[in-house]
Amino acid sequence: MSDNFALIEKNIENIKKQLALFPDAKLMAVIKNRSNDEVMFAKSCGIDCMGENHAQEFLSHLPCLDGVKTDFIGTLQSNKVKYLVGKINIIESVSSASAVKEIARLSQKNNVQSKILIEVNTGKEEQKSGVLPENLSEFLGIVSEEKMIDVLGLMAVAPVTANSDEKRKYFALLRKLRDENISSFRGYDDHPLLSMGMTDSYMEALEEGSDIIRIGTGIFGPRNYATTHV
Repeated sequence: MSDNFALIEKNIENIKKQLALFPDAKLMAVIKNRSNDEVMFAKSCGIDCMGENHAQEFLSHLPCLDGVKTDFIGTLQSNKVKYLVGKINIIESVSSASAVKEIARLSQKNNVQSKILIEVNTGKEEQKSGVLPENLSEFLGIVSEEKMIDVLGLMAVAPVTANSDEKRKYFALLRKLRDENISSFRGYDDHPLLSMGMTDSYMEALEEGSDIIRIGTGIFGPRNYATTHV
């Protein structure tokens, strides 16, 4: 086993130990800029949920993803939706009416029911996508008109901060927004999902009720950005 694979295995074991306190939460391995060998090895370590940031890269990883629930978590461009509908588990990063319309159109065309999460810009950061908190109710109303789309919950990429209380504030806000709009979700099994928490914030997210934590560097180590995907 290579040193990197040994590190991946150790990291997965450590995160799963922490998840033991949160038995209903799911560990998602983020495979942006990861090789097929890394993806396959993570699968062999028991990872059955993965997250893709780029539609094109998802297609290159697809042969390795049999038996894995793969969600799309990257910035969603309407012209990339055609690569996802009918192939991806959940599109987690929906935040524009144009993307909603394209998902609905392709879902109808392919006779599939698409599952999505609404991305919320909890920190109101200009450089990030996501529906602003004050616009969420209106946006959920737009999505509710599309019968081929099930809204399973909310997703957020919280602002980067070293302050644990600040992290909690943004995660608590997403939970509050979920609870305030609970009648607007459909297609979920138990309760509307919260996808929040990454390598530097997943413990705070779990403590604030996250259902899916999205871990990339914390599993695989630093990324190799030699290859750029769009």
